[in-house]
Amino acid sequence: MNNNNDVDAINNFVATYSKFKKEISKIIIGQDHILEQVLMSIFCNGHCLLVGVPGLAKTLLVKTIAKSLGLKFNRIQFTPDLMPSDIVGSEILNEDRVFNFIKGPLFGNIILADEINRTPPKTQSALLESMQERSVTASGKTYNLDLPFFVLATQNPIEQEGTYPLPEAQLDRFMFNIILDYPSYDEELRIVKQTTIENNINLDVVMSADEIINYQKVISKIPVTNNVFDYAVSLVAKTRPNNKIAPEIIKKYIEWGAGPRASQYLIIASKCHAAIKGKYSPDIEDVKAIAKPVLRHRLIKNYKAEAEGFSIDDIITSIL
Repeated sequence: MNNNNDVDAINNFVATYSKFKKEISKIIIGQDHILEQVLMSIFCNGHCLLVGVPGLAKTLLVKTIAKSLGLKFNRIQFTPDLMPSDIVGSEILNEDRVFNFIKGPLFGNIILADEINRTPPKTQSALLESMQERSVTASGKTYNLDLPFFVLATQNPIEQEGTYPLPEAQLDRFMFNIILDYPSYDEELRIVKQTTIENNINLDVVMSADEIINYQKVISKIPVTNNVFDYAVSLVAKTRPNNKIAPEIIKKYIEWGAGPRASQYLIIASKCHAAIKGKYSPDIEDVKAIAKPVLRHRLIKNYKAEAEGFSIDDIITSIL
């Protein structure tokens, strides 16, 4: 780090982060690495795709995070008949015969796009501009969204009937693809005991919107050594089957590899992962720790991988 201020900022971040996790664990039981990855994407100014079966508290997790961050939270339930104007907002004629723009639920800080693959591409793409540009355009006018702005989309991996899989370009906009699994026996026991009695848990607000933006700047300033840059870029290059450094498993099972955005996200996320662990610069272990959520939605398997039962995570593990 350049000076004492930067070091102090990282130390403050570590203290606030652990306070924050403690606050959230009042309501969320287990799911530690899921929580860590969702928070990392907030502090890296990215977006998240959460994939898991119903009933794993995806919505509760996002609501709880928004509450303890003191951010405005909006949930949009994606359905086949949802129109772009339902999420962006629309112009309405008032009594003075003047058009007024009524803001849609996209105007918040944390947006939960519930079951994003249930809605047609036209509505899915309405999210694209907001995720990339942090603004929306309606009737030719551009409206800036409040910062920090963070989209957390959920997807149910089981029901594929009547769904519209997200196109690759839109998947690439998500920093992380996080897979939620069932809780362990002990965790489930605690969940059932805690949620089947009446208890009013109050969450304290740990951070303000301005502090989050400040921490985003602190993390972006973290220096990275050349060997970490080299490792991240060559790791992504290895996922491309037509690249000469691609290992045999990639050439055999992968149709398309990850693009340059994956390399950028590997570096940004490794900075945040290092900061959370109290380090002032990321190393190769930090890149490895976040490689799966960054890469798993950016690699496309071929029919051979499907037929032989190879998962994307298996393939990523082998190249790590």
